[in-house]
Amino acid sequence: MAGIPLYFVDLQDDLDDFGFEDYGPDCDSMRITAFLDIPGQDNLTPLARLEKYAFSDNIFNRQIIARGLLDVFRDFSNNEEDFLTVMEIMVRLSEDAEPTVRTELMEQIPPIAIFLQESRPKFPTAFFEYLMPIVVRYLTDVNNQVRKAGQEALLILLEQDLVAQNDIENKVCPILLDLSAPDSDDEYKVEAVNIICKMASVLSRTTVEHMLLPRFCELCSDGKLFQVRKICAANFGDICNAVGQEATERLLIPKFFELCSDSVWGMRKACAECFMAVSYTTSPEVRRSKLSPLFISLISDTCRWVRQAAFQSLGPFISTFANPSSAGLYIREDGTLSIRPSVQDGNSSSCQPSNNITSVSSSTNATLSSSEQPMEIKPESSTEEMAAEVNTKLSVENLNKDKQEESSDSSSSGEDVSRLSQSDKVAGVVEVTKDSSFPGANSKLPSTEDVFNTFLYWRPPLPDISQDLELLQFKTEKHKDSCSVPCNNCVASSEIKKVLESLQEHLNDPDVQAQVQVLSAALRAAQFDSVGDYETKKMEESSGKLQNKTVSDETSVSDATCSQMEEDAFSSPTSQDNISDLSASSVLKSTSDLLQDLEEQHSGTSEFLKKEQENNPPFEDEKSKLQDIIPQPLLDQYLSMTDPARAQTVDTEIAKHCAYSLPGVALTLGRQNWHCLKDTYETLASDVQWKVRRTLAFSIHELAVILGDQLTAADLVPIFNGFLKDLDEVRIGVLKHLYDFLKLLHAEKRREYLYQLQEFVVTDNSRNWRFRYELAEQLILILELYNPNDVYDYLRHIALTLCSDKVSEVRWISFRLVVAILQKFYANNANALGLNFINELVVRFRHCSKWVGRQAFAFICQAVVEEECMPVDQFVEHLLPSLLSLASDPVPNVRVLLAKALRQTLLEKAYFKSVGNPHLEAAEETILTLQSDRDQDVSFFATIKLKHGNMDNTTIEKQS
Repeated sequence: MAGIPLYFVDLQDDLDDFGFEDYGPDCDSMRITAFLDIPGQDNLTPLARLEKYAFSDNIFNRQIIARGLLDVFRDFSNNEEDFLTVMEIMVRLSEDAEPTVRTELMEQIPPIAIFLQESRPKFPTAFFEYLMPIVVRYLTDVNNQVRKAGQEALLILLEQDLVAQNDIENKVCPILLDLSAPDSDDEYKVEAVNIICKMASVLSRTTVEHMLLPRFCELCSDGKLFQVRKICAANFGDICNAVGQEATERLLIPKFFELCSDSVWGMRKACAECFMAVSYTTSPEVRRSKLSPLFISLISDTCRWVRQAAFQSLGPFISTFANPSSAGLYIREDGTLSIRPSVQDGNSSSCQPSNNITSVSSSTNATLSSSEQPMEIKPESSTEEMAAEVNTKLSVENLNKDKQEESSDSSSSGEDVSRLSQSDKVAGVVEVTKDSSFPGANSKLPSTEDVFNTFLYWRPPLPDISQDLELLQFKTEKHKDSCSVPCNNCVASSEIKKVLESLQEHLNDPDVQAQVQVLSAALRAAQFDSVGDYETKKMEESSGKLQNKTVSDETSVSDATCSQMEEDAFSSPTSQDNISDLSASSVLKSTSDLLQDLEEQHSGTSEFLKKEQENNPPFEDEKSKLQDIIPQPLLDQYLSMTDPARAQTVDTEIAKHCAYSLPGVALTLGRQNWHCLKDTYETLASDVQWKVRRTLAFSIHELAVILGDQLTAADLVPIFNGFLKDLDEVRIGVLKHLYDFLKLLHAEKRREYLYQLQEFVVTDNSRNWRFRYELAEQLILILELYNPNDVYDYLRHIALTLCSDKVSEVRWISFRLVVAILQKFYANNANALGLNFINELVVRFRHCSKWVGRQAFAFICQAVVEEECMPVDQFVEHLLPSLLSLASDPVPNVRVLLAKALRQTLLEKAYFKSVGNPHLEAAEETILTLQSDRDQDVSFFATIKLKHGNMDNTTIEKQS
């Protein structure tokens, strides 16, 4: 005990009788074992004195002993016999009747166990023989605080891997299973469930699956205590992750369904919060077929809090559908997004992901080739390879030609086409316009994978009404010249009724519902009074003119698109031969003629139909939101998060949650499905809440990596420009990742932002200096994106402006920016620009009327030498004379920095150490002058050669 220090010697008078009665519980900083060495009247040895106070009648004395056990063990660790005696004292102290003593003791168990682990060669079995039984016993202690301390200690020991597997299986788990038994006390059961869930993440999978999983499944169905079920629901994701996919799908998913339909809303809310963790451990099939419908039920829950939690988890849940093989993007270990080059392999329908991952650059515009498929082949993967061989732009004039090409392409697919369902073979011409988000859509025909629309695959088959349409067309043409308008009305009404009757069985399909609404309007219009033969002839002439117009007419294109959509909705799932026989132009003509005949029969009919079309948006917009990566209802719910009604009925910040998870959803869908999210992103970017726009601003650079350079330039750059003019709270998000975003743009587009960088210098609040500090940091990175001339013309002015900032932190980082600009010039052999910039620095800073500017010049020169950003001969010719002239500066702070620059940096370079250097003599003379300076700080730094790494700005600022 001779080595035990005494920290509170001045308090020895208060330690009369060697007790601690006068000390409160706040004396933690005190060396607890110090009292063992205090000489007293009892003449006891330190070990005997320890035992005396460990079993004193004074509770506080026993608490102090329990709190200082770690120091006691360290002090007695050199003697094995004394060490074991202390261990026995600890065991007896653990049986103390006072709960606070037991709690203090249990809090010391983890550090004591770590100490014993470090001293294991001396005491190999001490932990297992003495400490572990105490921890297990305290799990069933009668006092609540003692039990909690025991549980926390157990978790720490498990995390540190200090508990043997044998003790876990034979001592810990049996106790927890007994405490969580159905007939156990409610309080004990709740605590046992909580510790079981927390233990699952630190135990081996075998132990959790065989010993704890069966009991966990029982507790999920506990009908007595909802607190037990709530704990199970809150930790369900951790249990799934601990046991793996097979056990999760076999045992846990059924229990998860029960919890999601629990009568207590808190349970359903907890399930919604952990949904992503549960989905992460399941297979894609289970995720799509079971978990997706379950999640939809939570989103439509009757309780607002459940819906709120579900919408907050919607984006993370969608992200679990991400497949690198289909999206082509990977997340590296460092968190950066990377893209894998397309692997051309025509011999296999699926391929392993390539190990070669290249970083995303500004020229990246890669999409997966059709040969690349997910590792796990889904049922729809075969359809993706060969469906919709349609790849031409739709127009009225070449509709028949497009149909023939589609039929020819489909027949050439051979065996592949035979595997398509009937609904896949229905006319499915996909229109690709100039706004298409697919790369290269304007220059060449898009690939099959780019234009594939799974709407044709997933929707239920529409009824076969081709015979009705042919009959309708035949009767209309037959009676066109011989029958009056009322006769035509009768024929049209009867035939429309037949079509409506055939659609009644498929009203669940939203496309069928839309067609029913249009036909209902047409039926009502057909029942109006006729307007005479004159208007009928006029209608026929206008109808004929309409079909002869070219695609260049904007109105014709719109009408043709509407007609094509109606054709798709009424087409039947016939065989490939029937599609060839059924002329697309005849169907289009019959439908178009019918609608236009009825439209012009009465002056009010056109207005009625126009109103109906406004209430029912074009089908092309609906189709543009369709994809096959995730279940469509999930995407529909996610897109609805921008609906203002959601903010009233679900969560006022639901738009912020939508914006936060949008990059993850975009990564899941891939750039080929960006059209599904484009409108939502634009809506969020114009949201009235600045927090929503701020969230998007902080992640726009990540979204740019996902979309590639073409989509970024088309869709993100306008939004990025809007953020640049937004509030400072939004602009800071753009500014923090300005370099990351600009490097993804083409050089021409990137150069446009040179004019706008100056705007970042101006802020809404001049006190927001961190904004300007961030700008300087980003400009240092941005220098590499521009040529020396652009840097000199635009960025140089910003750097000099920041060097004159009122806040010193901004100035110091700006000086680094100035040095980086000089390095840019000389690294690119732009010596003339570098010389001009040096002359400007000399005029602006060396001859500045304020001493802060002259001090800045000394710092810039020191940094130039440190970074070696310019040739030494250029430095000694253009900067060194001005630097040495600061030795006569009247302000000591300037001379201090000059002394540091010379002594710590300049004279340490090999160039100035060479014998016969003509500039060495001038530098040494300046040093001698500074060593005899009247200011002590100047002479000190000129004399002492300090060890240094980088320049300490904080020290420099203190000098100023």
